[in-house]
Amino acid sequence: MKFDVKRLDIYRKVPKDLTQPTVTGAIISVCCVTFMCLMFLSEFLRFMSVDVVSELFVDSPGSIEERITVFINISLPKLKCEFVGLDIQDDSGRHEVGFIENTNKRPINKGEGCNFESTFYVNKVPGNFHISTHSAGSQPTSADFGHHIHSLRFGSLMPSHIPGNFDTLNGRTKVDQNEWASHDYIMKVVPSVYENYHGRVSLAYQYTYAHKSYASIVGNRFMTPAIWFKYDLTPITIKYHEKSLPFYAFLTTVCAIVGGTFTVAGIIDSFIFTASEIFRKFELGKLN
Repeated sequence: MKFDVKRLDIYRKVPKDLTQPTVTGAIISVCCVTFMCLMFLSEFLRFMSVDVVSELFVDSPGSIEERITVFINISLPKLKCEFVGLDIQDDSGRHEVGFIENTNKRPINKGEGCNFESTFYVNKVPGNFHISTHSAGSQPTSADFGHHIHSLRFGSLMPSHIPGNFDTLNGRTKVDQNEWASHDYIMKVVPSVYENYHGRVSLAYQYTYAHKSYASIVGNRFMTPAIWFKYDLTPITIKYHEKSLPFYAFLTTVCAIVGGTFTVAGIIDSFIFTASEIFRKFELGKLN
């Protein structure tokens, strides 16, 4: 006995001459196809896009021997460049006065002020770096450390779409009425790791800060002021990584859109067609 494979067909075909096209069905079909195209485009754009996901964990990225890159750009409008210097010290015993590598000083305000820029490294231990006149050959008669911070960053640059406070002090201006006032910025530094879709890793550091200004007096004279940046690293690391929609999820969503749209459209078309047939028979007086 020969088995007929066609008996397994659950999608039986209806002869074309037994179908009846309607205006309502045409309108629903056009709306259905338009809706599916819009939904497909939306899902395709979502599939092609990359989301940034963040997570927290306790870790110190990199080795403890590695050092952190720091970049600072600051303007002191009332202090000449000949007096401005950078000092670095930390809890590991480092103490450098007048750090000059990778530093650049540009006179501003017709030479009465100074823009100071530097790139340097700090150890992964609590410490500070400060802008002062300690390394100058002679001290100024007045030391007004009013300032404008253009940028202060730890680590490498992060892509602009990554959320976070990587340059929190950018645009900070501080002017004190007392020209002998020192400024303290106490900063909590948070390691942040960014891994893109291709596995490339960047390491930067976010930070928050608190500020205070004060004038120190010893005997009957003011102590030479400075701008102190005191930092400490937290043990919590933030990791950002890019994540995209898997292809199987995209395919499943597209199938759901197509199947769901055709099903709902078929129900609507059937309801409208049945209702119109009942109404037509009612008008012809054939409704029992």
